[in-house]
Amino acid sequence: MSYDAVLLVSFGGPNGPADVIPFLENVLRGKNVPHERILEVAEHYNHFGGVSPINQQNLGLKTALESHLQSAGPNLPIYWGNRNWHPLLADTLREMKANGVQRCLALMTSAFSCYSGCRQYREDLARALEQVGGGLVIHKLRVFYNHPGFIQPISRRTAEFYQSWAPEQRGNGRVLFCAHSIPNAMAANSAYVAQLREASRLVAEQVGVPPTHWELVYQSRSGPPSQPWLEPDISERIRQLHTNDQLQQVLVVPIGFVSDHLEVLYDLDTEAKTLCEELGVGFQRVATVGSDPEFVAALGDLIRERTNTAPRLAVGNLPANHDFCPMDCCLSGRPGAAPLPTVAGVDQIGS
Repeated sequence: MSYDAVLLVSFGGPNGPADVIPFLENVLRGKNVPHERILEVAEHYNHFGGVSPINQQNLGLKTALESHLQSAGPNLPIYWGNRNWHPLLADTLREMKANGVQRCLALMTSAFSCYSGCRQYREDLARALEQVGGGLVIHKLRVFYNHPGFIQPISRRTAEFYQSWAPEQRGNGRVLFCAHSIPNAMAANSAYVAQLREASRLVAEQVGVPPTHWELVYQSRSGPPSQPWLEPDISERIRQLHTNDQLQQVLVVPIGFVSDHLEVLYDLDTEAKTLCEELGVGFQRVATVGSDPEFVAALGDLIRERTNTAPRLAVGNLPANHDFCPMDCCLSGRPGAAPLPTVAGVDQIGS
């Protein structure tokens, strides 16, 4: 297939203190999140001056990918739109239509399949396309959790820390692969946990971490206490390991994220690190892939495979993910949740 452009689709984040509450209201609209939790998360943003680092990180990724495509092809323009804050998807789609774009590939900044990391992006794209009156065909690039260009940079960065550990640090240390927690009902409708475990296993094996010395943990849950979410929480697990196994050193690998945005900087570098300091446990955190050249080249591969100019690469025990999502893929798990909007020209918002 031929395409006119690439659309980088991300979560979005506030650009200043006045944006924080309106941004969070966008994020949490229609969700049963206690008001106290909203205020708590707002304080996380205020801790960094009310500015989310995700916006500059997305600009950096956009620039790096543009440069890569100019040299390696296909030389397509890249647009950027967010689900929850400016530039909003509808505004970006209007700009694309005005510039004559008819067919585009959507690149989501999420490596794993679940409602909040895949289907919700598709739904928001469909709604935005409806707002602008259609006129665009949008195909979503596949999730890339097992693409070698995602696994290799994480393995390289993890090895820089782990292979410098002394024998006693390895014996009394743990590598904790961390991802955003989601409701159990949502996880049951997707391959999220299986993909996270596979990606974590691939990195651990490449680095040489024994199976007994790494785990998958979760962070950043936001639902009511009565709703079961994926566990263990990273802080709770660190406490358990310190009490039961005399944990002395922890290396956190935020494998569920592609950039060092606020939930990495606060929930890991602030909360989890502070806990480790209180317990006397050494804390280290691996940087996310960000704009690593190998990762950027992998995103280029995803684009080229859809234009039949690159093979579909994947490593490990699971195949490369599907290009087009079934209509019942990655359901939210919420009773009575609205189905994916049907919009002419969307073609299921591919995946």
